Amino acid sequence: MSRLPLSDVRVLDFTRVLAGPYCTMLLGDMGADVIKVEEPERGDETRQWGPPWAGEGDAAMSAYYLCANRNKRSITLNLKSEAGRATARRLATTAHIVVENFKPGGLAAYGLGYADLAALNPALVYCSITGFGQTGPYSDRPGYDFVIQAMSGLMSITGEAEGEPYKVGVAITDVIAGLFACTSILAALRHAEVTGQGQHLDVSLLDTALAALVNVASNALIGGAAPARYGNAHPNIVPYQTFPSADGEFAVAVGNDRQFAALCRVIGRPDLSVDARYATNPARVTNRDALIAILSESFRARTSAAWVEALLAEGVPCGAVNDIPTILRDPHVQARGLVQSILLANGALAQMIGMPVGFSQTPPTLRHPPPAHGADTEAVLQELADAPLDILGH
Repeated sequence: MSRLPLSDVRVLDFTRVLAGPYCTMLLGDMGADVIKVEEPERGDETRQWGPPWAGEGDAAMSAYYLCANRNKRSITLNLKSEAGRATARRLATTAHIVVENFKPGGLAAYGLGYADLAALNPALVYCSITGFGQTGPYSDRPGYDFVIQAMSGLMSITGEAEGEPYKVGVAITDVIAGLFACTSILAALRHAEVTGQGQHLDVSLLDTALAALVNVASNALIGGAAPARYGNAHPNIVPYQTFPSADGEFAVAVGNDRQFAALCRVIGRPDLSVDARYATNPARVTNRDALIAILSESFRARTSAAWVEALLAEGVPCGAVNDIPTILRDPHVQARGLVQSILLANGALAQMIGMPVGFSQTPPTLRHPPPAHGADTEAVLQELADAPLDILGH
């Protein structure tokens, strides 16, 4: 196996649930030695977030826990004890990165805040992930994905136009925060490698959720009005939505006027592409309702699969509306190797989504299954005992 990009990088992971573990899993996928620090009694609460379960009995692992904890080692430390805190500090001197998602000041109360650990390891990159950040009037509030989806405005633009606001069907603000944390950590790590200077990264679910609003936030800032809900449609592009067919629905994403002209040829209405009401995207946005009514009627004549085949043949972006099992079995997904299998410590064979980026020289690997609670405590502590006493980072 080739050397991975983050080989020789150690991550001390004080996170649990999703945003933090997702971030540290990505670092682990790229080769980092991720040491997941868990409290001794039950550990990361997602270990109990089932069903479904992989394996049986007391050794069963929840599917939720499995999704964000591969390529890590698990140790248990009682941070309420001086011995536990001393071990954590010692581990921090061997680490390049610390990631934590305690409430602001939570780890500092144990003598494990950024200032405490930077004094021992000046090159340390210390990333704090919270709901609302380290500063500001909401900084002490607990932050969970659902609350952030509501407060960030994401729910206000999700759902049918005349219906109630809806959350996205996955904890998307947790995932977004984890991604921002990971990329920021890598930038700070590069800075530390060049200068020897670490830093404290303040990652907030609310901040990153707002950043992920991209064009919708820009519409509000530039246009001054509250963006509306459009169901499966798009506020700035038409047609860009699902349409009913003879046997269900499929998605069409027309991004330019050339694609719209091709769509019109496929449905046998080339006149629409030269009609002043629909010829350009701004005109189509203005006359959205009339055009969608025409297209909806046309698309009811054939099945979704027939329309997808015909439209793709003319270069019009479109696709089926799949459920999750269908896309996981899709031949393209299988060919890309995204769904991978690994044998868990409890003997169960589990499938999971692998790293979704291809590296031509240093491809990430699924090296270690998500660890059992505290499975690596003895090994890590032995490594620590064998390490030089004066080590301060690498």
